[in-house]
Amino acid sequence: MDDIVVGIDVGTTKICTLVARVEQDDALRIMGVGIEPSEGIRKGVIVDLTNASQAIARSITQAEQTSGVKIETAIVSLAGAHVASINSRGVVAVSGHTVTIADIERAMDAAKGVAIPNSREVIHVIQRGFSLDGQDGIHQPIGMHGYRLEVEAHVITAAAATAENLRQAVGVAGVQVAQFVLNPLASAEVVLTDTERNMGAVVCDIGGGTTDLAIYVNGDVWHTMVLAVGGNHITQDIAHGLRLPIDLAEDVKKQHGHALQSEIGLEEAFNIRPFGSESPIRMNRRDLCLIIEARVEEIFELALQEIKRSGYDGLLPAGMILTGGTSLLPGIRPLASRVLEMPVRTAQPEKLLGLADRLNSPAFSTSVGLLTWAAALQSLPINEKDTTRKKTRNMKGDGENWNNVKNLLKRLLP
Repeated sequence: MDDIVVGIDVGTTKICTLVARVEQDDALRIMGVGIEPSEGIRKGVIVDLTNASQAIARSITQAEQTSGVKIETAIVSLAGAHVASINSRGVVAVSGHTVTIADIERAMDAAKGVAIPNSREVIHVIQRGFSLDGQDGIHQPIGMHGYRLEVEAHVITAAAATAENLRQAVGVAGVQVAQFVLNPLASAEVVLTDTERNMGAVVCDIGGGTTDLAIYVNGDVWHTMVLAVGGNHITQDIAHGLRLPIDLAEDVKKQHGHALQSEIGLEEAFNIRPFGSESPIRMNRRDLCLIIEARVEEIFELALQEIKRSGYDGLLPAGMILTGGTSLLPGIRPLASRVLEMPVRTAQPEKLLGLADRLNSPAFSTSVGLLTWAAALQSLPINEKDTTRKKTRNMKGDGENWNNVKNLLKRLLP
């Protein structure tokens, strides 16, 4: 069953296991879905191994039952403030004086060899550009003549203990982690267009516990970051501000929430029952939206600070692509555009077949993106009839094949 791919999105609010078949017509057919509320996970990090393991196991069991497929390995999402990234350079001598795939792989391995503490684990090594004999700005070096090849790579690391805990939690269900994938990179697989990826854009995945960002320039990842703030913080603000239980605050956010107070009428109201009240009271909706707007504005201000700190804020003409469950909040897109002063659009998975009704939502961008990533890892790219493995064997150096090589390297390293 080489055409079967599995992704497990371990989030702060939900755990989603998806099983899909990569079909000959370049589409993902969803065969199995297992969605369970998260337990033992806070801000993307496991804080209770037993509860987290049980929740993951329930999600996997659901997906197995609906798909009829025994899950043995899977691509697993990774997030949390423990994730960090650095840029590194790898230098190698070109064997035979003509650049081959093997030379690129050796250069990427050299870039991966940057000094990293034992407490960190390398998650991704992604190429950003090449230099051949001092000539910078090379995007496609295969077949070129030269003696010294340099690659500039973006290295993403995570806390080794945190990654091992997640690996162990998934392993309890008898599933081996084939690879961890950072949330915004998975989301980008399904929400970014080729034009946005090449022009310059930032993917912002706002989940329950974290806000994950990835900056794409010239078709590659240039910077990644994870903010330890998300939709749950909005819910907590509502719970404190209106003196409500967390569950009720979440319902109020979904039913009556809006990110822009100015869009709410002066007389709009709803009924709630706060702590200590024997009967429901009438609450002005603008008071609720004032709480929400303050927190959402803070999230995008923090995101803007990180984007400016990266130094790439001037390279994003395509703006921000907003996804994740919290992006469903009404008014969040215009508020983001106002704070960031750039174009913003909201995106979600599309063109799915099979059991896809529940997945056509920004909340499942990472989940579906993991399947796309897994398809490429298994050399079954969704947009190619042939396999990536065959294309790399028959490498001619043309642009289409080189894109396949870049995608393969991005997923196979480390």
